[in-house]
Amino acid sequence: MKKVRIKMNVGREIYFDENGDPPAVYDIVNWQLSPEGIIKQVKVGSYDTSASPGEVYTINSSILRWKNDDTQVPLSICSQRCPPGFWRAAKEGKPSCCFECIPCSLGEITNDTCIYQTKCKMGKAWGSFKCFKCPWDQWPNSEKSQCLPKDLDYLSYQEPLGTALAVISILSSLTPDIILRLFIMEKSTPVVKANNYSLSCLLLISLSLCFLCSLAFIGYPQAENCLFRQAIFGMVFGLCISCILAKTIIVVIAFMATKPNSNLRKWTKPWVCYVIVICGFMAQFLLSIIWISLAPPFPQYNAETKPGLIIVECNDGSPAAFWTMLGYLFLLATISFVVAFLARKLPDSFNEAQFITFSMLAFLSVWISYIPASISAQGKYVVAMEVFAILVSSWALVICMFFPKCFIIIFRPHLNTKENIMLKDKG
Repeated sequence: MKKVRIKMNVGREIYFDENGDPPAVYDIVNWQLSPEGIIKQVKVGSYDTSASPGEVYTINSSILRWKNDDTQVPLSICSQRCPPGFWRAAKEGKPSCCFECIPCSLGEITNDTCIYQTKCKMGKAWGSFKCFKCPWDQWPNSEKSQCLPKDLDYLSYQEPLGTALAVISILSSLTPDIILRLFIMEKSTPVVKANNYSLSCLLLISLSLCFLCSLAFIGYPQAENCLFRQAIFGMVFGLCISCILAKTIIVVIAFMATKPNSNLRKWTKPWVCYVIVICGFMAQFLLSIIWISLAPPFPQYNAETKPGLIIVECNDGSPAAFWTMLGYLFLLATISFVVAFLARKLPDSFNEAQFITFSMLAFLSVWISYIPASISAQGKYVVAMEVFAILVSSWALVICMFFPKCFIIIFRPHLNTKENIMLKDKG
C-alpha cells in the first residue's frame, strides 16, 4: 500500500508518504452573499501539498469579498499597533488580540525591530511586550525607539556663559595691575604712604590673582583642575583677606600709638604687617594641604541630577573641608569688619578703617548670598555661581579699598599733600 501511486482522471495523483498519509488537498472557499440574499461558497484558491514548489498555496485575492461586499481585508485584532515608546498591556477579560498601549517610563525605549517588518509573526508585529532601560550614559531619542549618547554638561569656554565669565575674569585682573602701576608711580605721595605702600602692593597682586583663579573653574573638569582649583581659590583669597586684616590692625595700632606714653609704637613697624599676613595665609595653606592629602577632589560623572544629561563635575572629596576653608575666610573677614567698624570714627588721616568696613561688608554679603544660591543651582550653574561670587567679591574689594585713593591721585591731586592730610587730622 505504501508504494501505491494512482493518477486520477482530474490529473491529481494519490499516494502515501512515509507516515502513510495521503497528500493534503484543500479548496479555499469564500462565503459571499449574492444580490438575491443567497450565500454562495466561491472557490478562491487551493492548498495542495502534492503540487510543484511555488504552487502549493494559491489564492486569487481579486475575487475575494468581505462583509458588505468590501474588498479590504479586515483586521483580526481589536487594537491598533503600539508605536515606538509604548508597550502592550493586555486588557483584563479580553482576548489576547485586545491590548492597550502604555508609554514607557522615563529613560526607557521599546526595542522591537519586528514592528517595522511585514513578515513578522502575529503577536510581534503589533508592538513590544515590555520596555528596555537605556544604559546610564545613554538616553532615548524623541521617538523612544533607540538609545543615544547623553550630552555632557559643564561650564565650557565655547558657550556664551563660559566665554563671558572668562573674558570678565581676564579683563578684571588688569584693573589691580593698573592700580599697582599707579601706586608705584605715586609711591612718594602722602596718600600712598599713609595707606602702607608695601602692603597695598601685596594686596593688589593678590586681588589680581583672585580674578584669575576663577579661570580654573571654567572648562572641562580635568583631574588637575579639580585637585587644585578650590585650594588655589582658598589660598589667594586667604592672602587677600590677611592683607586687609593686617591693614585694619595696623591702622588701629598706628592711631593708638599717637597717644602720649603709648607702648604701641614698636608694633607699628613693617614686620608686624608681614607676620599677620604670613600667619593668616599659612593657616589657609596648611588647611589646603591637609585637604588635598586626605580627601583629594576628583572629577566625576553625574547622570542622576538632570535626566538626559551627564554632568561632568568636580567632587570636592570632603564637603567639610570646603566649608571649613570658606568658614576660615569668613572668620578673617569678620574680624577685619568688626575691628574696622569699631575704628570707623578715627580721624580722616586714618580713614582707611571706613573703606575696610565697607569692603568687608560687601565681601561677607556676597559669600553669604552664595550659599543658598549654590545649593539651589544644578550642573554647570553651580560652578557659574562660584565664579560669579569670586568676581563680585573681588570687585567689591577693589572698589572699596582703592577707588577713593585713585580718585584723589588722578582727579584731585591738590588734595594729595602732606599739609592737607595734617589739616584734616587736626580738624
